[in-house]
Amino acid sequence: MSTIHAIIIAIIEGLTEFLPISSTAHMKIANPLIGENETAFREMFEIVIQLAAILSVVVLYWKKFLDFKRIGFYIKLVIALVPAIVFGALLGHHIKDALSNLTFIACVMIVGGIILLFIDNFFKNPVVFDDSQINYKKSFIIGCFQVLSIVFPGLSRSAATIIGGLSQRLDRNTAAEFSFFLAVPTMLAASVKSLYDVHKTNPEVFVKDNMTTLLIGCIVSFVVALLAIKFFIGYVQKHGFKLFGYYRIVVGLIVLALIYNGTIK
Repeated sequence: MSTIHAIIIAIIEGLTEFLPISSTAHMKIANPLIGENETAFREMFEIVIQLAAILSVVVLYWKKFLDFKRIGFYIKLVIALVPAIVFGALLGHHIKDALSNLTFIACVMIVGGIILLFIDNFFKNPVVFDDSQINYKKSFIIGCFQVLSIVFPGLSRSAATIIGGLSQRLDRNTAAEFSFFLAVPTMLAASVKSLYDVHKTNPEVFVKDNMTTLLIGCIVSFVVALLAIKFFIGYVQKHGFKLFGYYRIVVGLIVLALIYNGTIK
């Protein structure tokens, strides 16, 4: 992977990680368009730069996230993480196949977009306005929603967990913040697994040039994500999710058209 390609993918990741439009889908779509082939390093790169983007949550919300007196908060994150770990292990082969199927990802983008068009009408009158009000049951249910984004690549982890939060009558801001917090242990676990798997099967990937490229990608995705997360919170509080729904549908249809005419496979 060239440095230019790494920067392009990292910018895409940083912009889309916290928006309910699927950063994974955007990276999978962008790679063939810029001529980037599927390799062990590329797969690892895409996962690790997601963790780098998500670490912006720790910076922006450090008072909340690093308040070690709130033991219950960390327990809630662990409880919400369990379904993803279990189903990720059980459905590994399905997930890998789905991630390589752009037609499937595009269709999921469209279906997810349709859901977002109406999501603001589905869940009204929230009663939870702070993460301290989220109990263990609600945490687990939100974690189960996260599984949907694993089983259906292109759905968006943030979209799934935010919808999960809204279903538990969290207000938009609290649902989005909990989704961000949950992303930290989720992507930490995914990154550790990816690094371990690649080191075990393709140790030649860990050469200086690749690690430099990975570092550049992490820095770029982190910085861009800092800006994107602020935009998303401000926008969704005022306007809801409908715009993201339209965007997903348009992108999904464009990808299907590109697949149909042979531009991408």
